[in-house]
Amino acid sequence: MTSFQRKTGLGKGLSALLDDNDSVHPPKNGNDALEQTAQIGSISEVNINDIETNPYQPRTEFDQVALNELSESIKVQGLIQPITVRKHGDKYQLISGERRLRASKLAGLTQIPAYVRTADDQQMLEMALIENIQRENLNAIEVALSFQMM
Repeated sequence: MTSFQRKTGLGKGLSALLDDNDSVHPPKNGNDALEQTAQIGSISEVNINDIETNPYQPRTEFDQVALNELSESIKVQGLIQPITVRKHGDKYQLISGERRLRASKLAGLTQIPAYVRTADDQQMLEMALIENIQRENLNAIEVALSFQMM
C-alpha cells in the first residue's frame, strides 16, 4: 500500500477529469503557435519530447498492432483527442493518453495537442485509472494493482 490517502472521488466519470473552472484555449495559428506557452486549464501544442510518461500508468502492456493502427490513423486524420498532462518542472508529465502519445511518436509528430491541468499524484492515478477503465480493457491484474496503489 502506498502513502496515498483514500479518496471517494473515483467513479465521478468526466467530472473527475475536468474542473468546472477549466477553460479551453485552442492553439494560435501561424508562427505564434510555437511560441505559445502552455497554460493550466488550456489545450496547447506541446513538444512531444518534453513529455514524461505517467509513473502511475495502470496499463503495463500495449498491443503493438493496435498502436501501429492508431499511428496510421493519426497520420491520416491527426490526433482527434488531446492527451492530458501536468507541468512537472520544465517538462510535462503525462496524466492520460499514453497510447495516443506512443502512436503519435510512431507517426513522427514533434508537437502534440495536450490539455494542461493541475493534478497531484493521487489525482493523476485516479484519472489514468478512470480513462483506462472507460476505454480499452485493462486486465484484472492491472486493475487490482491500481486499486492497491490507492
